Amino acid sequence: MNKISAIALSIFIALTACEEIAVQQTEPARKDSTEIKSQDYLIHSTLYAQSAAEYKALCYQAYELAGIQLERALAKGVKKPTVILDLDETVLDNSPYTAWQIVTNNPYSPDTWAKWVEDASAEAVPGSIEFLTWAHSHGVELYYISNRSTDGLKATIKNLQSLGVPQADSSHIFLKTNTSDKSERRAKVKAGSADIILYIGDNLGDYSEVWDKPANVKERLNNVQVHRDEMGVNFIVLPNSLYGTWEGAVYNYDRSFNNTERDSLRRIYLDPWGADAL
Repeated sequence: MNKISAIALSIFIALTACEEIAVQQTEPARKDSTEIKSQDYLIHSTLYAQSAAEYKALCYQAYELAGIQLERALAKGVKKPTVILDLDETVLDNSPYTAWQIVTNNPYSPDTWAKWVEDASAEAVPGSIEFLTWAHSHGVELYYISNRSTDGLKATIKNLQSLGVPQADSSHIFLKTNTSDKSERRAKVKAGSADIILYIGDNLGDYSEVWDKPANVKERLNNVQVHRDEMGVNFIVLPNSLYGTWEGAVYNYDRSFNNTERDSLRRIYLDPWGADAL
């Protein structure tokens, strides 16, 4: 090998080594499956709520439909038009709390949730303020039935009022006392001679207790079929992939399962493609 060829070979080897180092520096470190954190299962659902244009469009769509149904009812001359709404993921967007769960790897707990509520910094679900403002201007009574603890009433009112939510006061907000079943609180509103036009929520239990505990996954699905003609007419559903009774049903409403057991239960309800042809 002559001198020129030797120099060229040395340069080639040096450049190749540099390229390999650059690749090693730019490629993300590969994580072993054992390093996956317990709250990482929430990443996709939280990304959907926070970054998907489709999520925002669905919220606008739901409130647009609510406005249409309410306008039709008002045209009929209802005496005491009333709308009952949930709060979380219906009027208030709590996805920052779920994002906090992910980045800190902290599961939901009543204590951390209470701190989030006290912060009173939740933003409004898209379309909610416009709908509520319009309904209020047309003489509609608005009642907010939520499973937030009564300890958070003051902070909840503060949060709602900061967003311009009408009728956000203690006479229109019914928070959880001793049960998450909302039927008693709904009955209290009805007892005031209210003509309830619509129920709006992200959880089917915001409309009827038939979807609440102890209804299992199959029963909840069957009940949708039974009440399908009421969807979009009497009840307007907001999208919520973050949490809900649907998730509780997957775990059989048992909070004692560890992360591995919860993951196994989630996988049981997956309906995968058989891929028999492959």
